[in-house]
Parts: sequence; structure tokens; C-alpha cells
Amino acid sequence: MANKTYKATVTSIEGYEVESQVRDFNATLDEPLSSGGTNKGINPVETLLSALGACETMVAKSFAKSQGIVLRRIKVEVQGVLDSDGYTGKNSNAKVGFSKLTSKFYVDADNTEEEVKEYIDFVTKHCPVHDTIENAPEFEDKVLTYE
Repeated sequence: MANKTYKATVTSIEGYEVESQVRDFNATLDEPLSSGGTNKGINPVETLLSALGACETMVAKSFAKSQGIVLRRIKVEVQGVLDSDGYTGKNSNAKVGFSKLTSKFYVDADNTEEEVKEYIDFVTKHCPVHDTIENAPEFEDKVLTYE
């Protein structure tokens, strides 16, 4: 088994603004002005949508040649339906997270429509982010003293 552990460290800055540090990279996440943030970055649910689309795109590009797909261009548009009444507690019956995710694949390839459809099925089955969302991992939370 070739397990690899990934790590992100997220630190509160001010208000809803946070900084995420991964490897040698920093990213700012925030909420839009309409949600009480300062709009300095995309919010966490937008980050999740971006991660899904990026992963699907990268998997498509990584496996195209080995799967016989002559891929010239690909773009993935990801949409998610979220009922804010769920996470704000206004409706205890509403789902807290996304209730539906839709990925729209725009593919420019020298293959038949059927070959492209089969390939996109392959892509979604081999995308780690897609699999993580579809088949939730075991969660473990630990509360520690701030260092």
C-alpha cells in the first residue's frame, strides 16, 4: 500500500479571513462582503468546487494518452447546490453541506462522442477528490492546546 499523507495548516487572520499553508504555498480564503467577510479570497465551499474541477481536469490530462484519447483542451465547470439554512441552523432538516454537485466537462478531443463519454466516466472514477466526496472518509477530530 502506497499511502501518502497530505497536510494543510489553516490559520485565522481576521474576521472570516484565513490563510491556508500547503507545502511552500499560501492561499487566502475569505467570505464575500455579502456574508460578512472582506472578500480577500474565495470561500471554503468555492475552494471545494475548485478542487473538484481541478482534480478532474488533471486526471483527464494525466490519463488521456494511455486511454487512447487525443485531448486538445478540457475545461470543467463545477456547480454545487447549498441550502444556507442548513449551516446557519435556521432549518434543522436542511443539509449542512452541498446537496448536489454537477461537473460539466467541455472536451475538445479527436475521439468519438461515445469514447469521450466513456473516458469522462473513467476520469470521475479515478479522481481522488471526486472519490473523497462520493465515498466519505473516516473522520477524526482532535482538540489540542494552541501552540
